[in-house]
Amino acid sequence: MATRESNEQAGGTGRRALLGAAVLGASGSVLALGGTARAADARHGGGRGLKSLPVPTIVGHRGASGYRPEHTLGAYQLALDMGADIVEAGDLVPTRDGHLVCRHEPEIGGTTDVADHPEFAGRRTTKTLDGASVTGWFTEDFTLAELKRLRAVERIPANRPHNTLYDGRWEIPTFEEVLRWQDEQTRRRGKQVWIYPETKHPTYFRDLGLGLEERVAKLLRRHGKDRRNSPVILQSFEPTSIQRLRRLVDNPLVVLLSGANSRPWDFVESGDPRTVADLITPEGLKEIASYAQGIGPTLDLVIPRDAAGRLTEPTTLVRDAHRAGLILHPYTLRNENPFLPADFREGTDPDAYGDVFGAYRTYFATGIDGVFTDNPDTGLLAREDFVND
Repeated sequence: MATRESNEQAGGTGRRALLGAAVLGASGSVLALGGTARAADARHGGGRGLKSLPVPTIVGHRGASGYRPEHTLGAYQLALDMGADIVEAGDLVPTRDGHLVCRHEPEIGGTTDVADHPEFAGRRTTKTLDGASVTGWFTEDFTLAELKRLRAVERIPANRPHNTLYDGRWEIPTFEEVLRWQDEQTRRRGKQVWIYPETKHPTYFRDLGLGLEERVAKLLRRHGKDRRNSPVILQSFEPTSIQRLRRLVDNPLVVLLSGANSRPWDFVESGDPRTVADLITPEGLKEIASYAQGIGPTLDLVIPRDAAGRLTEPTTLVRDAHRAGLILHPYTLRNENPFLPADFREGTDPDAYGDVFGAYRTYFATGIDGVFTDNPDTGLLAREDFVND
């Protein structure tokens, strides 16, 4: 998730909390699930599906991306070690030969070491992606074998210099590798591990003959994870992608929502004049509830910020969504000062951590069902305090 996050390019660096390193060194040994029956039960979500998740739910945003380069098995692993209930693994984009891989965007110049590979220099190009001109290297121009020669790097090193220590350590994972990793982690930890993949730019890729939804469905069916209670939630910023997935699988589905004045790209392509503001009306939410189980709004749709970046009064979105029968997993809470609302920053130093604990409590008080976070440990601390009130 998501190109629509306006706070991703905030300046400054973020000091790394010590907890990440401490958790990394913790023992990974746990009791395994006993017997074929229990393993099969866990494979399909234990029969309870979304109801098995705690409230609020903590979603490790692209893994523990505040501590490791995002969308790597290292980031996913650390998110679980920190206590995330779900790992957002991953943002799905295709290769030229039709495999699904986990990258924030199809353009990989900022998330891999592709620029250091002279054999791929000629692949650098400029394309129009959802109406915007983008220059770089694109997954759809590489075979999977070629992508496996690359290694992941930190996407925003100015904000997360510590993460650059791990540049080059992990390769780009495929979605099928993530599904196998999920099973392995479920066995090792003795509890069901959930994942929350997103279809990225589905209209763009469908126009290229690389439709995402059918590929996602095929892999989920192959691994027996295409059912209503399967521990895989699917999400997209394009409502028609979710509608297409609904016809292919029975998994829980979530529509992602950006700024109120924005339009999903599939709406732009089809001439649908509606904006996100139309989708979050009671009527719009009722329509979403006819084909999805939840929404993933940007946090500003839950509590807007004023011109100075301070939080204002909550909107009615949480209440309205719950009345429509939808869950809400807003995005994204980060502990670095530049990403937090102004009233939760500590001083003016862009390198400092702010009071993300207080921010969590404020958002949880609105009644949201969960939240995407880059630092799952902080979210769990906030949840524990909130629930105990």
